[in-house]
Amino acid sequence: MSKFYNRELSWLGFNYRILSEAKDKSIPLMERLKFLSITASNLDEFIMIRVASLKDMVHAKYTKKDIAGLTPKEQLEAISQGTHELVDAQYNTYNRSILPALKRQGLKIITQYENLTKEQAEYVDHFFRQEVYPVLTPMAVDSSRPFPLIRNKTLNIAALLVDKKQKDTIDFATVQVPSVLPRVVHVPSETEGETAVILLEQVIEKNIQKLFLNYKVVAASPYRVMRNADLTIDEDEAADLLIEIEKQIKKRQWGEAIHLEVESGIDKRLLRILKKELRISEEDIFKINGPLDLTFLMKVYGMEGYDHLKDAPFHPQPPRNLDLNRDLFEQIRERDILLHHPYETFDPVVNFVRAASKDPDVLAIKQTLYRVSSHSPIIASLAQAAENGKQVTVLVELKARFDEENNIVWARKLEKAGCHVIYGLVGLKTHSKITLVVRKEEDGIRRYVHLGTGNYNDSTAKLYTDMGMFTCKRPYGEDATAVFNMLSGYSEPLVWNKLSLAPNWLREKFVSLINRERDNAKNGKPAKIIAKMNSLCDAGIINALYDASAAGVEIELIVRGICCLKQGLKGMSETIHVRSIVGAFLEHSRIFYFENDGKPEIYMGSADWMPRNLDKRVEILFPVEDEKLKAQIMHILELQLSDNLKAHILQPDSAIDKEAASPVNVYGGIYKKAERRGKPPIGAQMTFCKEAKNAKHG
Repeated sequence: MSKFYNRELSWLGFNYRILSEAKDKSIPLMERLKFLSITASNLDEFIMIRVASLKDMVHAKYTKKDIAGLTPKEQLEAISQGTHELVDAQYNTYNRSILPALKRQGLKIITQYENLTKEQAEYVDHFFRQEVYPVLTPMAVDSSRPFPLIRNKTLNIAALLVDKKQKDTIDFATVQVPSVLPRVVHVPSETEGETAVILLEQVIEKNIQKLFLNYKVVAASPYRVMRNADLTIDEDEAADLLIEIEKQIKKRQWGEAIHLEVESGIDKRLLRILKKELRISEEDIFKINGPLDLTFLMKVYGMEGYDHLKDAPFHPQPPRNLDLNRDLFEQIRERDILLHHPYETFDPVVNFVRAASKDPDVLAIKQTLYRVSSHSPIIASLAQAAENGKQVTVLVELKARFDEENNIVWARKLEKAGCHVIYGLVGLKTHSKITLVVRKEEDGIRRYVHLGTGNYNDSTAKLYTDMGMFTCKRPYGEDATAVFNMLSGYSEPLVWNKLSLAPNWLREKFVSLINRERDNAKNGKPAKIIAKMNSLCDAGIINALYDASAAGVEIELIVRGICCLKQGLKGMSETIHVRSIVGAFLEHSRIFYFENDGKPEIYMGSADWMPRNLDKRVEILFPVEDEKLKAQIMHILELQLSDNLKAHILQPDSAIDKEAASPVNVYGGIYKKAERRGKPPIGAQMTFCKEAKNAKHG
């Protein structure tokens, strides 16, 4: 039996934890809607990237087993079963819980066209003629017109047609549901105070006869295809990385079809044609009991008039360690400053770059950008800084998945403004989060540094929990300069002061820190590890944790998503406890605590404990040394370890009934909500919100 869980099945388990929030009736209804939509969006990306990658391995006859002992083919079989079960659970939640609850609150999603009243049907038919019909492009398939290329993730309607003159001939046609029109269509309601909506594909399906006047439509049904979107780029052969990635993005729309969604009542003849033309295998067909693509629920969430069914909005607060009315550089000179987002506003980070762009004493600004918002104020400030004559160097990571197009646009804008734009190192993604500002002051050149656990994205900073630190201490500044020299050229210092970087040294650093705790425990010294991250699936790190646990080290892991470590293995992981927190904000910060024989060390950084982060990305780990800041971080960790509202606890592997369990549980582990046992409810995220509101600032 393997001592690891499978990465992909563990991820499916994480999506189940999100789904459990959609099922939780103690959560406001619209928030449950949002969680259900997130599970659908997550699953799309999982299929397009992770499942696609495994299919590529099978096509290439790759048979090497993963750390859980499964070949790519065996993984696909388990994933297929687990994904079908997850989709069934999604739609059970939608049909049995969400829809009736919405109706009780006066929001009716009309599920059958036949359920429309006469007035509503007339309204919808008029809406089709005036707004929808002019936009549609019906595409017939016959001997002269081949099956069209169906774009990735688009919603379409397939139809079987019979020529009214040649009644023995059956033809196929397809119509794309236009994304330029709103999918949620409001219709008049006869009940006062009720809002009624119908989905656009239903409107098109029931009026599809009007698109084929010389034919009789025998059957019509929505369908949706997902394609392989995992970009394969040979950077060594690419003369221009930016142009090569632009080409690959276009190919993403036409990759191999790997997933087909259809309505459960689809005509068998229609399904046969789709299966044949798209070359889809039976296990990759999902017959859906409800509307395809539940991400439309985010549109419903955004409808006006239902704020009483949502969590009270939280607005990020001024940081407790900063006076927003004082000069930022002056405050950084006084002490290191810690930021905790989204509880504390991201504005100081934006203002840091903005102030530097205007400050006549600033000579240079250097920054790494992985994901930024569509209207990024940081990009605008960097461009302004270059126009103001400052030396501006920006590393834009073009390979940030699904942000490639956005990043290409920003890279070109920055180049036009006069910034020196670099695209990172061949074969590596630059995932580190660092900004360096070089300033001329009375006592010489001073370097101001911001280091973070999350992206320089002012939009997601309101949704993701992340940490950041400002410092101008010389050792950090020297290391920051070395980082950018390494990224822009080929200069690597022999010695680093404070920072540890992947892919060269970070793995060894983590293993060394874990082994030090192991050795301390063996020698009867205080030993403890607390680690918070997004994912844990690196076999080397997990084995080091197993060794530390066997030596008696108490290990607390807060892992939001994938966790391949098995808890409770006799003599191996009995002192390890794993929890996953799923709440209103997406847990994204990476924090690492090591007891170190009573002299605790705390690190933060951009890297999870995953092979890709430790071996294939440029990542930064930095120590937090100020005792006041360390106390704040310990408070954050302790509160998350006390959470009994949003925490899901990984159960010992021995608790799984292997005969009856789903593949998700067998190969990905079982999580259960934390037990309170008479204890008062504690929600870490809610508490952080309250603390941020009540904090004394400056």
